[in-house]
Amino acid sequence: MELLRPSNVDQLDEGVYIHGGTEVVPLLRDGILSGERLVDIRGLVPRGVRDATIGAGTTLAELEVDPQIPAALREACRLAASPQLRNMGSIGGNLLQATRCWYWRLKYPCRLHGGDTCFAREGEHREHAIVANDFCASAHPSDVAAALLALDARVRTSQRELPLAELYHVPDEADRNVTRLAAGEVILELELPPVEASVYLKAMDRKKWSFPQVGVAAARAGGETRIALAGVAPVPWLLESADALASGDEWATPLPRTEWKVPVARALVRRAVAALG
Repeated sequence: MELLRPSNVDQLDEGVYIHGGTEVVPLLRDGILSGERLVDIRGLVPRGVRDATIGAGTTLAELEVDPQIPAALREACRLAASPQLRNMGSIGGNLLQATRCWYWRLKYPCRLHGGDTCFAREGEHREHAIVANDFCASAHPSDVAAALLALDARVRTSQRELPLAELYHVPDEADRNVTRLAAGEVILELELPPVEASVYLKAMDRKKWSFPQVGVAAARAGGETRIALAGVAPVPWLLESADALASGDEWATPLPRTEWKVPVARALVRRAVAALG
């Protein structure tokens, strides 16, 4: 594999992009990612926090202690992975994490790999999605993405600017990708609007350093409360309103072994809204 280090974004070409490597290196090792070119983008992606703008190369460890960052994002960074991984992993790379679904990771010919079966639906799925899971039952693993979605962040890439919500796509037969990044497109910066209060709560199997079974981010700004969930859908999931979970279970379509996530999500949403005061 050829290693490239372009000096500016205009030189970006198709290949496997790498920054911190905490996601890309394991996928390359396991043969899930492959390519002829490995493109080191560390010299191209901004790093650090300036006013309300976060460079996509900023590490999670840097963000979790930065007082400029809203509480929900600081907590999401603090609860994500181990200290070693947070010191290496960038926020831009964290947004593009692949599913932890073991069928996908073990290279079963599932729908995300171009097949015609979601093996998790009939197989082991305790940690899988309870929303938007008809085509693919995988669950998005990023705490950070849910926090940024609740904070109504915007993304600037090497090609355009868009709301964070539009970065993601629930996979379907026509398009099996979970993001809308084009070939050769790189996340450069994230912009955060003003926020009055925010919080991130997380249910996980271990007390520390575990992926979210259910994560809930809530943010209040201008009299509006936005709530986003991690670990419940193939993409970070924005609730329609703070009351969306109060009217019953119709909002969710859990599989038999994911039903336990529904009351957990409801309880965390109540706690998050109460924490906003």
